[in-house]
Amino acid sequence: MDHPLIQYFSTFAILSPDEKEAILASIVTKNFTKGEMIVKEGQYNKDSFFILEGSVRQFKIVDGEEITTHFHKKEQWIISLTSFTNNATAPESLVCIEDTSIVVGNEQKGQELFKQFPRFETISRAVMETVFSAQQQWISSYLTESPEMRYLKLIETHPDIFQKMPQYHIASYIGVKPESLSRIRKRIAEKK
Repeated sequence: MDHPLIQYFSTFAILSPDEKEAILASIVTKNFTKGEMIVKEGQYNKDSFFILEGSVRQFKIVDGEEITTHFHKKEQWIISLTSFTNNATAPESLVCIEDTSIVVGNEQKGQELFKQFPRFETISRAVMETVFSAQQQWISSYLTESPEMRYLKLIETHPDIFQKMPQYHIASYIGVKPESLSRIRKRIAEKK
């Protein structure tokens, strides 16, 4: 069976045995325990991350309070636009929700693969477009939908997150205080 990263890339293009081998040779895998930080806000970071196992919470500190901005799960990329800038400091922190194994994507190794296999640039661009499209959809959702709708989408896309995360992180993710989340949950339960 292929490595999960090979399977992911194969959804964008059929990879030759040589291409698969080059990708596998370039992979750097890191393991983190529950609660361990992958990247801290403000830290220099030019890497991207592909989750092999586990899940990650992305958050930002605002007025001394952690605001959850995203949940990432198995077989998803975590890519920040700022990693492509000269400054390349992480705008948000990444912390493991559970024991997590990730592939660390490095720009230098990526460039080496692009030289060896030029079509990897096209595949890489397709991956980035997919990741950034999902981020844009979340931003649009946050601006145009009610917290209740965002909560329902979270149930649909990350049903397991409710067993892994405290309610106050879920509340901050959908943009409400924990008390408001309790009212949302009550209204949803009453509708059923």
